[in-house]
Amino acid sequence: MEKYKSDFVENLLFYRTKKNMSQLELSGICDCAKSTISGIESRKNFPSFELILKIAYALEIHPADLFLRDASKSKKEIREILKEKINKDINQIIDDNLN
Repeated sequence: MEKYKSDFVENLLFYRTKKNMSQLELSGICDCAKSTISGIESRKNFPSFELILKIAYALEIHPADLFLRDASKSKKEIREILKEKINKDINQIIDDNLN
């Protein structure tokens, strides 16, 4: 459960920053106190389902995007990570079969 909360906070920070939105602006759109957003981002509190929907709406994303692991990584970063992993695996397979 903690991993989902951690991913949520990381993604919230990523998408809020990406939109160049302050905590105050987000709280205004979500009709909550700035301290609510601050508490979520500092991992002191976790939002209700209703607030999760409001946050997603404000950030113009699907609510599930707030929970996806590594959603804050760009496609280019993910591509590089996968290439590195695949190359390592390919090299291991070659070594295993040619030695």
